[in-house]
Amino acid sequence: MTHPSDAPSAGHEYTLGYLAEILGGELRGDASAVVQGLATLQSADATQASFLANPAYQKHLANCQAGVVLLREELSGQCPVNCILLHNPYAGYARLTQLFNSVSPCTPGIHPQAVIHPDARVSPNAQIDAFAVIEAGAEVGDGAVIGTHCHIGRNTIIGNGCRLFPNVTLYHDVVLGCEVTLHSSCVIGGDGFGFAPENGRWVKIAQLGGVIIGDRTEVGANTNIDRGALDDTVIGSDVIIDSQVQVAHNVRIGDGTAIAGCVGIAGSSSIGRHCLIGGSSNIAGHLSICDGVTLNMTTSVTGDIREPGHYSSGTGMSDMRTWRKNAVRFNQLDKLAKRVVKIEKSLSPAANKEKT
Repeated sequence: MTHPSDAPSAGHEYTLGYLAEILGGELRGDASAVVQGLATLQSADATQASFLANPAYQKHLANCQAGVVLLREELSGQCPVNCILLHNPYAGYARLTQLFNSVSPCTPGIHPQAVIHPDARVSPNAQIDAFAVIEAGAEVGDGAVIGTHCHIGRNTIIGNGCRLFPNVTLYHDVVLGCEVTLHSSCVIGGDGFGFAPENGRWVKIAQLGGVIIGDRTEVGANTNIDRGALDDTVIGSDVIIDSQVQVAHNVRIGDGTAIAGCVGIAGSSSIGRHCLIGGSSNIAGHLSICDGVTLNMTTSVTGDIREPGHYSSGTGMSDMRTWRKNAVRFNQLDKLAKRVVKIEKSLSPAANKEKT
């Protein structure tokens, strides 16, 4: 059996025996062979690992030159090189990317050009980079990395192992669990869009809540999560949110949910656990979406969803001429529906009986 100590120590080099061990897969091939990186089935050479998860790429397997391929057992007979058998090759690939990741681990220390309030509490095992600002009452846990030009507001708590890439802004009273990742230029805890109309003007509603984010959640670049108006905005654990997403005040998102780019979620809506929200979808305010819902891309949600399943709205792309014809017909749907009802009534048994 191969143990972690058997992995080469120089650079990103790993024996196939070590990779099979950490992935929990069965190796068929040379355990002492070494790979130094990852590549696709089409481009990988003998120094690189690859994977086959999507059947559309199976046609490339026969000519693959990779040092090892992660795949399912039923395809092992078609693989001309070393292979590691896994039930979920895609998840195995995800774990390998972490081994070859070039992002530096936490290097404890505070850069001399960081600005930290005397009343802030920063773990000696955290990394605080240049020009980061940490305000009074804030807490930074063990192993956290605070990137260049990040701003941490008053009384904000950052849990162990969090990583904030450069230019992240956390307003006051934000709470991050453990191992949360926030990518560049995302803003957590900005004011929600709350205004009351009065005599032709807008009176701002102070946003008095905060934001709570659970463990192991990841938020993409340029995403905004607004603070609550009264209660907190709450994002669960193991949630993944893509770039350029807007999460409004008092939204609640359940554990394990995934949200793709350019989604907009209006205030006070609740999304359940393990939902999949397709890109550019929009969810109106004060709605409830149950656990296990999948929204295809560009879906507009205007009412509660109480049953798990797949939901869509809108139409797919077509040429402009066809689209214009369909748009005209769409505007005629109400008239057509009334005509259909009238025809059905005229054809009903009761109506025919009256005529006779």
